Amino acid sequence: MGLKGFLEGGIASIVAGCSTHPLDLVKVRMQLQGEAISPSVSALRPAVARHEATGMTTLHHHHPPPTPPRRPGPIAVGAQILRAEGPAGLFSGVSATLLRQTLYSTTRMGLYDMLKKRWSAPGDGGSLPLHRKVAAGLIAGGIGAAVGNPADVAMVRMQADGRLPPAERRNYRSVIDAIGRMVRQEGVGSLWRGSSLTVNRAMIVTASQLATYDQAKEAILRQRGAGADGLGTHVAASFAAGLVASAASNPVDVVKTRVMNMKVDKGASAPYAGAVDCALKTVRAEGPMALYKGFVPTVSRQGPFTVVLFVTLEQVRKLLKDF
Repeated sequence: MGLKGFLEGGIASIVAGCSTHPLDLVKVRMQLQGEAISPSVSALRPAVARHEATGMTTLHHHHPPPTPPRRPGPIAVGAQILRAEGPAGLFSGVSATLLRQTLYSTTRMGLYDMLKKRWSAPGDGGSLPLHRKVAAGLIAGGIGAAVGNPADVAMVRMQADGRLPPAERRNYRSVIDAIGRMVRQEGVGSLWRGSSLTVNRAMIVTASQLATYDQAKEAILRQRGAGADGLGTHVAASFAAGLVASAASNPVDVVKTRVMNMKVDKGASAPYAGAVDCALKTVRAEGPMALYKGFVPTVSRQGPFTVVLFVTLEQVRKLLKDF
């Protein structure tokens, strides 16, 4: 029965991940908007310069910097990708998404299902109080993220590649090529770059997404009866789960994307010393709301992803109920 939960969760996750990949690509590109080439350089400039040679202090009146151009929204970013890279550009890194869902989502969905059944009393259908659902999601998400981190790094890099000038692109041919080149050029440790962020994000997403879905579904069925256990209930509970997961995870997701995507040249210091450093530099340079960059595409992606995930999962469960 434990393996069945992994199989059901894996199939549903792969279908959901591949079908919503273009939305995830747009989200990643938006999260990287405004990132400085050298994040360590402060955007602030002094208003007073001291000239020691003359022994005088000269006041420089700087004109206020021009208002930055308005950043394109998700539709504009999608249109830019289509113009610059063609329709195939919307599926950049889809092989990494496939591997990521196979490793990360299969593990987290299967473990969550296993923990739910183990922690529930016999005969109650796997129902748990909310705090136990959250605990199961935290454990399952953390383990799943650790397993799937190499595919996650490859996916972020492949999705972000098209925004770079041609001379600076990595041009990975597939997720296998990406992982192989990372190991050769940057060492095995590069496959777990940003893993603390990936684990934190996955724990937040899994706990909020799966627990919210189960809680919302149970609430609807208590109010409307067991006969309401159909597509409408699944979609409503899924939408609530996607919204909660998006709001909870977006700041960690922005930092994760930037840390995973950064280039570290030999002999040069890394743009970010770690997750906290990345978050602080992002907030100083772009303001606190930079941590919610890509929120609209995150919701636009997380909503459909969660709906497809749970609707597919319910259908797969019905098909496999006799096995």
